[in-house]
Amino acid sequence: MANTMARSFLQVAAAEEVAPPLRVVQIEGLVMLKIIKHCKEFSPALVTGQLLGLDVGSVLEVTNCFPFPIQEEDEEIEADGANYQLEMMRCLREVNVDNNTVGWYQSTMLGCFQTAELIETFLNYQENIRRCVCIIYDPSRSNQGALAFKALKLSDSFMDLYRSNNFTGEKLREKNLSWVDIFEEIPVKVSNSALISAFMTELEPDTPVTQCDYDRLQLSSSPFLERNMEFLIECMDDLSVEQQKFQFYYRSLTRQQAQQQSWLQKRR
Repeated sequence: MANTMARSFLQVAAAEEVAPPLRVVQIEGLVMLKIIKHCKEFSPALVTGQLLGLDVGSVLEVTNCFPFPIQEEDEEIEADGANYQLEMMRCLREVNVDNNTVGWYQSTMLGCFQTAELIETFLNYQENIRRCVCIIYDPSRSNQGALAFKALKLSDSFMDLYRSNNFTGEKLREKNLSWVDIFEEIPVKVSNSALISAFMTELEPDTPVTQCDYDRLQLSSSPFLERNMEFLIECMDDLSVEQQKFQFYYRSLTRQQAQQQSWLQKRR
């Protein structure tokens, strides 16, 4: 009887340790407005911030956020940024606001966010947090009429392969992984309380919708043109590096084939 109870207890404990898969990210409307405001104020510069909330079963609730200072390449400034994060979370805890880190948000431009830095940031977060997400917001796409919010997490298969210190092209082919399998997109659900919904209804203007084209008044396109040129330069640099790799490979292949033919002629 005692052995049966012990096995039952161990089975229950093991079952409790297995967390259900993440199904949806529930984000408060106020948090979404904060993210939009922060990203649009500094656009086209890229900004980031902390997400706070709760991990409840298969739902990751995002109830608050705060922005990070714009980072610069200076050790003292990086230390000040870390102290700023700790101080902000301490202040939120004192006023009884959720201060559990559930991830971070960052802005992007023209959908360019799949970088090695994003993967490394995910791995650093997941060393201390069991489940975390990254909210990606694209202000340029939102200007075209789409609410460009994405909640991303690293796929388990890619994360295991990356941590194995054997991250090669052969392993990627063996695991049948491509760039599509690196990130998993989690559905985003916007949640508002009844009081906030009623307040937003009161804020809606009673005037009819105007047909004025206010976009024509925004004549400054230099920042976006500059960002596009930066992306173009980065792509050209990548192309140049790949061409050099191909040329080195072709020279090595030609040299090896010449040595092989020379060896075959000597054998004859």
